Amino acid sequence: MGVLGRRSKSGWERTSDAVATPRTEPVAFWCPVSGPVLSAGSRRLPTHPERGSVSKKEQTGQMFTGIVEELGTVRAVDVVGEGRRLVVGATTVLDDVALGASVAVNGCCLTVVEWGDEWFAVDAVPETLERTTIGDLAVGDPVNLERPLAVDGRFGGHVVQGHVDTVTEAVAVVDQSDGSRWLTFRLPDDLAGQVVEKGSVTLDGVSLTVASVGESPTGGGTFDVALIPHTLEVTTFGGRSPGDRLNVEADVIARYVAGLLAAGRIPVPTVEPFEKKGGD
Repeated sequence: MGVLGRRSKSGWERTSDAVATPRTEPVAFWCPVSGPVLSAGSRRLPTHPERGSVSKKEQTGQMFTGIVEELGTVRAVDVVGEGRRLVVGATTVLDDVALGASVAVNGCCLTVVEWGDEWFAVDAVPETLERTTIGDLAVGDPVNLERPLAVDGRFGGHVVQGHVDTVTEAVAVVDQSDGSRWLTFRLPDDLAGQVVEKGSVTLDGVSLTVASVGESPTGGGTFDVALIPHTLEVTTFGGRSPGDRLNVEADVIARYVAGLLAAGRIPVPTVEPFEKKGGD
């Protein structure tokens, strides 16, 4: 049974406080399980979509580059079983949206299950909530958005899968005289060796170059990135502060090398001790 609501000048409002409802699309009523039941003009992914319901163009692009296309805004966060459904306000990433299409939200590859005028909805399962910061998002929060790279698209960043490894924390944010900003992050132990100086790393969906790798005075590894004013303006980094949590995805090549080494599939070279021969 749905939760009835009422229409206001700014959209549709529920009469219950159980779940937040986006106020920009025409909602007939709210279902606690499936979310808003929408009227004409919206699109919803079927429970069992037939194979081929997603366009061929969408199926071919499941890789990102870490170049954020726009800043979206979280309009609703709803509990669906043990997961979450997010409604995100956006425009650019909806230009060629299709049901089942992928969108990177703060670096996390999620599937579009509904969309309407200037908004789309995605679901996050418990694994996603445990491994990423998606579960931390609240109504009004800005999020970095990117569509998968088209086959004929320009490759502007580096290979980003949208598969978040873990979460890091900002430990220092220092503004520079030229308007840039230097940020230091905690280096998770399980990513040691995969985040290297001058290598690539993805933070909240943004492709960045690692400026340096070091040690924290309190113990543990750290890594630094330097952000130009443009990046601060067009991504969520403009509002980042010490203590903020961010999604981290290591470079995919470093990830596979680490996996092969851990599995013993790549022999680790050993250096024989040098023995000085007599008379040399």
